Amino acid sequence: MTTRATTATTTPQPGTAPAPVLDATDVRTVFHTPRGPLQAVDGVGLALAEGETLGIVGESGSGKSVLGRTLMGLITDGPDTTVSGTVLLGGRDVHALSPAGRRALWGTEVAMVFQDPMTSLNPVKRVGTHLTESIRLHQGLGRREARDRAVGLLRQVGIPEPARRARQYPHELSGGMRQRVVIAMALACGPRLLIADEPTTALDVTVQKQILDLLQSLARDLRMATVLISHDLATVAGRTDRVAVMYAGRLVEHGPTAEVFARPRHPYSSALIASVPRLDMPPHTLLPAIEGRPPHLLDPPPGCRFAPRCAFATERCTTESPLPAGHDGPGTVACHHPLGAAEEAAV
Repeated sequence: MTTRATTATTTPQPGTAPAPVLDATDVRTVFHTPRGPLQAVDGVGLALAEGETLGIVGESGSGKSVLGRTLMGLITDGPDTTVSGTVLLGGRDVHALSPAGRRALWGTEVAMVFQDPMTSLNPVKRVGTHLTESIRLHQGLGRREARDRAVGLLRQVGIPEPARRARQYPHELSGGMRQRVVIAMALACGPRLLIADEPTTALDVTVQKQILDLLQSLARDLRMATVLISHDLATVAGRTDRVAVMYAGRLVEHGPTAEVFARPRHPYSSALIASVPRLDMPPHTLLPAIEGRPPHLLDPPPGCRFAPRCAFATERCTTESPLPAGHDGPGTVACHHPLGAAEEAAV
């Protein structure tokens, strides 16, 4: 098995660390609406090494899914959209490629698992056909070899009687089964990067765990880099190496998962973690809530976008934007007054 690559959060030894699977710098996605430009992603930078898992968390509307689609190249420059920054997948700039060049990357270099498996599957095509189409396109296999490969993929993701399931239609499968089919589709051509966007939406709790366990084991066995997008902090807590916290299109904190959860430095990260119920809480304990609402991205506030809801905000926070939290250190935070700064200064 390949030795785990040095991650972007550690200092690589000269000549030993390969290029990251994903290297995104200053990514910005703007939708041009009748009411004006809406900046859904604003200056995000991320890097991901082989076999590493990154969790992206934040409230609904924070830009997580748009970021995932931008990283994959599903959102590009057009009449109603402006995308800027650099997204390197395997050293190639996704947004500098032609549409045909991006399609060649999908499935082989990067793949995505979407929120709702039913909308990802064609209801008039059999399950096996969903898999064999991409296998034959990218790997050049014959019909029989592609079918055998499809059955093997269904078996790999834990679907019982895979040969029979391959002949069925999506509506004949349960929600958990359909999600496993979507995962099998994503793995069909051996991508180096898997982006899972809320992969357990609308699934029962027990099925959610099965799907998350499956993704974790596949990423480990296949040495895939994985981006796990979720609004559920518990989903990423024990399943990711690093976590990136998004708020209003910006990255506000980034660092090793254990450190961020144990000692969050951004007030927003701290408030999110505090809102998660714990087993040691007395019954009927009210969870703390973040006052106010996220800003409207058509007219975001100046300075720090979390300032109107932050208990630690000062005048500087309302006028001056903090430096973005990038991937250039073991833990970075976009805040003028990070939590724990006074204690660190006293040491």
